[in-house]
Amino acid sequence: MSSNPSLLQSLSPTGDADISLKARLGEVDASMRKPAMLFLVSAVFWLLLGTVFALVAAIKATNPDFLGGTEWLTFGRVRSAHLNAMIFGWGNNVIFAVAPWIMGRLSRARIRHTSILLIAGIFWNIAVTVGIFGILRGDMIGVEWLEMPSYAAPLIIITYALVGVWVIIAFRWRQTDHVYVSQWYLLAAFFWLPWLYTVAQIMLIFEPATGVVQSLTNWWFAHNVLGLWLTPIALGVAYYLIPKVLGRPIHSYYLSVVGFWALALFYNWAGVHHLIGGPVPAWVISAGTVASVMMVIPVLVVGINHHLTVVGLHKEGWASPTIRFVMFGAINYTFVSLTGSLMALRHVNEVTHFTHFTVGHAHHGVYAFFTMIMFGAVYYMMPRLLLREWPNAFLIKVHWWMAGMGILLMVVALQVGGWIQGLQMNALNEDGTPVYSSFIQIVENTRPWLWLRSLSGLMILIGHLAFGVNVFWMIFSRRRAGEQTAPTLLSPTTEQA
Repeated sequence: MSSNPSLLQSLSPTGDADISLKARLGEVDASMRKPAMLFLVSAVFWLLLGTVFALVAAIKATNPDFLGGTEWLTFGRVRSAHLNAMIFGWGNNVIFAVAPWIMGRLSRARIRHTSILLIAGIFWNIAVTVGIFGILRGDMIGVEWLEMPSYAAPLIIITYALVGVWVIIAFRWRQTDHVYVSQWYLLAAFFWLPWLYTVAQIMLIFEPATGVVQSLTNWWFAHNVLGLWLTPIALGVAYYLIPKVLGRPIHSYYLSVVGFWALALFYNWAGVHHLIGGPVPAWVISAGTVASVMMVIPVLVVGINHHLTVVGLHKEGWASPTIRFVMFGAINYTFVSLTGSLMALRHVNEVTHFTHFTVGHAHHGVYAFFTMIMFGAVYYMMPRLLLREWPNAFLIKVHWWMAGMGILLMVVALQVGGWIQGLQMNALNEDGTPVYSSFIQIVENTRPWLWLRSLSGLMILIGHLAFGVNVFWMIFSRRRAGEQTAPTLLSPTTEQA
């Protein structure tokens, strides 16, 4: 008989059952080192490029002539390039680095055949590059969060499958009897995204539906990318990191069960509340409104669980940049979700719809919640992968304050300014005529709030530059004498930053 392992056996990440837990986690870290670094480096590149696009778009909102002579840099193209660079470039790359690593650690299963992950990472970033280039040259599709030209979609689907399968394999051959909360969220997200993306591509791009079904599909996809992809990933990461860093189990396993299934049940319907007032069947809008309001259940459950896990350890949490970023994101998950439920109410939606309030709400969810948690994950993950400390604690502080204060300023500016904008658009005199006879007058009134948005974008860019410098410095620095040679707790530099 041949001693060569079968394909199925070679995929099995099962290790020696006798080795210690610490050694087994070291196996997982070693197996993920190269693919994780590829995805993280790519994520940082797209984060910086997407931030530059965002800053250009923000300046154009108050000064339309800025770079106005360049066709490739018109507002519509730059803003779409920003959105796609952040979601597909930064967001998905950092997920592909963090999620398989956490799944492998919780499953006690090292990742095999990582050369396939490396190939997937290369082709994923080729696909995103082609898509962003297509947007800038004018080939984009007029569907929010699906703006990349159709010729980029097949490569995105294929490379996503190459990454997602390793998360499923690690879970399939897990060496623990217990299924952790984080594993529920990560596994569900990797099943939900291909369903969302494939259905949206078919019904909106390749075999487009007609009439009102197009708008329903668009909002179903755009809203669920946040709710059934970015949200469960971020929550899964938070459920892993908070107990891990603080050395305390999550407050209630049963609350976690309620939160997970409530998210899976209600969020799928929530997106259509953005079509209130449109030519959409009333029952669909009512169902979306009810689902959005019912999202209060998983949000409060998660918030209570996280808070009660941290309570009494706030000083220790503040000392850790990982917990600082993760708890910032977790707190903002509560606020952005409750705001979303309020926006589903008709009398609130009448004010916020078609205003900057909605833009601020989107940034609140994608950045203040998801991105901040992923920053925390990177600060925890890289010392274990590279077996060295973060090189500069000051850069971590700069990143924390600039990113945190910058996104809060942006959300406040856009939502306060957007609320005032909505009130002015709806304002009527006693005889029923508009108070503001010219829409341009309302647009001019938003200018101070948009200047604050530009300022917040500059702050965030400074934070991202500090983060990028620290990441590349750490990757290319040598391990100093006396540093840990195996992953234990976060390095002192990281913990005290």
